Amino acid sequence: MRHGKKFNHLSRNSAHRKSLLRNLSKSLILKKSITTTLAKAKAVRKFIEPILTKSKQNTTHSKRKVFSYFQDKIPVKELFNNIADKISDRPGGYTRIIKLSEQRLGDNSEMCIIELVDFNELTIKKVKTKTKTRRGRSKSKSNNEAQTSKNKSDVNENKPSEEVSKENKTILKSEKKEEAKEKTNVLNEQNLESNKLKESQKESQKKEIKKEDLKEEIKIESNKSNEEKKLPENTNKQNIKTGDNNQNEDTSKK
Repeated sequence: MRHGKKFNHLSRNSAHRKSLLRNLSKSLILKKSITTTLAKAKAVRKFIEPILTKSKQNTTHSKRKVFSYFQDKIPVKELFNNIADKISDRPGGYTRIIKLSEQRLGDNSEMCIIELVDFNELTIKKVKTKTKTRRGRSKSKSNNEAQTSKNKSDVNENKPSEEVSKENKTILKSEKKEEAKEKTNVLNEQNLESNKLKESQKESQKKEIKKEDLKEEIKIESNKSNEEKKLPENTNKQNIKTGDNNQNEDTSKK
């Protein structure tokens, strides 16, 4: 009998229930948010929050205790390396359950999202740090502010309004001049860089043209040398032939 027991068995025996909670908590540590049924999410919250408190102490004992729950190194590393730093300032309530309007098809069970509070970027941006406010100001601050206001008022009263306006105009003019100078300096630097690039490109083009001219001259010279070599060989052959003809004519005369 279950007198006074509010533990949800999730229609599973102990081994099946432990493996289910272990797998859900692993995926929550790795993915930081899960969509499950409402009953499973409430059971996972009770299972995982004591583990998250143990992860705050970065000791071998706590690591071994957490490993005994998961029997896996990957979620243990993720928990101690990344999650424990963000959780360290939080005294509890590490998870958040958000109910969904849509119900699961088939058994019509209530669905929800369970997530780690410190890893939801949308809610972190919306939350603003509240500054401490007091109904009355401290005497030292109020006295200092009163003195500064009096000094400013005395200075403004001593100076006529026209002089103040002139000074403001001169300040504005000087600021505008400085901005214009800065812009002109930036433009000049950009122009210099562009001119340097153009000059370098022109020089490279000239070098390429010179190389091509040299190659053409070398070809022409090589052709001339080949022609000159061929000419004396032809002249020698002609001389030999004329000598043979003369000998034949002498023999015919005899």
